[in-house]
Amino acid sequence: MHASAAPLVERWQHDSGAQVALVASPGIPMLDIRLDFDGGSRFDPPAQAGLAGAAALMSQRGLAASAQQPALDENQLTERWMDLGAQWSVGAGADRLSASLRTLTAPDVLPAAVALAARQLAHPVWTGHDPAATQAAQATQAVWQRERERMAAAWRNARTQPATIAQQRFAAAVYGNHPYGLESTPDTLERIALADMQTFWQRHVQPCHARISLVGAISRAQAQDIVTQLMAPLQVARPEACTRLPAVPEVQPLQAASDIRVPLGTAQAHVLLGQPGHRRADPDFFPLLLGNYVLGGGGFVSRLTSEVREKRGLSYGVYSYFAPGMHAGAFAVGLQTRPDQADQALAVARQVVQQFVDEGPTEAELAAAKDFMVNGFALRIDTNRKLLDNVANMLWFDLPADYLQTWTQAVQAVTTADIRRAFARVLQPARMVSVVVGGQGG
Repeated sequence: MHASAAPLVERWQHDSGAQVALVASPGIPMLDIRLDFDGGSRFDPPAQAGLAGAAALMSQRGLAASAQQPALDENQLTERWMDLGAQWSVGAGADRLSASLRTLTAPDVLPAAVALAARQLAHPVWTGHDPAATQAAQATQAVWQRERERMAAAWRNARTQPATIAQQRFAAAVYGNHPYGLESTPDTLERIALADMQTFWQRHVQPCHARISLVGAISRAQAQDIVTQLMAPLQVARPEACTRLPAVPEVQPLQAASDIRVPLGTAQAHVLLGQPGHRRADPDFFPLLLGNYVLGGGGFVSRLTSEVREKRGLSYGVYSYFAPGMHAGAFAVGLQTRPDQADQALAVARQVVQQFVDEGPTEAELAAAKDFMVNGFALRIDTNRKLLDNVANMLWFDLPADYLQTWTQAVQAVTTADIRRAFARVLQPARMVSVVVGGQGG
């Protein structure tokens, strides 16, 4: 895709302190909005792992009474959104707490959808009442108890799945004491009360911590008005100065290799190999992206697939990825294999990674990777929702306003020397974690 074909992203700071990005897309009378707040699970207290996710979930289970508007329970709130034909969802990832609104831009729908979204941000179900006494509080507590039991049941079921066990053990070993490695369990969920959610929400869901991305059939003036409507109730509910959030430490490098084996009576062994990778802000993001495509991110054309699957028949599929975030996300190689072949497959994967770190890609491999990335760029932004994801990431990670326009240029500028240097700096194959789950014992 030529740079001129990439959409124009307008950026500005709203009076509330929120950072705003807009892509005007007039073709369809729809609007997608993403509100990202600095309130992901990296701020969860270890003893209350899952707090951010619980707050995000329960914020959708009803509204407290506010001004002249009555409280809404979860069923009434769902009906209100259905009547509007709009969609609202809230979730918490490792880095951020995100709310999404999709609505028609028709004048009889858009204002009402924005107003309801603003209420959900400022007056979730746990606000506006005495949490120890009122009937509403008792009903809300019953909803949380139900959700907590459902989440605990899901956790217990996941603990029987070898892929989930492998990922959990891998994350704990790679991240150590960093919040990225925390696991929400029935015990940590039991320690989370509605008052904890309210405190978390008040601290993190503030205009000054907001990044608001809009893609759809609106103008900049309309976008400014919508942001004002979304932030105004929060400003009233949070009249105090912006809360300074605690610093989150960086992920620490691994000091030595470790090999984790989890016996489980399964027909296939699940294998993971990796270490802390890089932050999204790493200046070598593009060399690492292209290099990983050659190493294991390119499917059947990758080095790992060639060596592990095609030449040796050790696995039907093998892959590698980087997961960069505000902090160093994991680099991982993953595969499934017969239990009696797990050690061999792991040894081959290690060898391929080590050779790639030492030598990097060939010129032909890099050219093929560039062709794939450049020719596939249009598919990254071919719907409003995909475009919104890209714009939200630009805003969250403070990428340049012309990031999409210059994306293909950045890809084309990468050299084999860039990739060798980046991989040699970021990866340390001799100090990686390996996890093998399943196929042993029973």
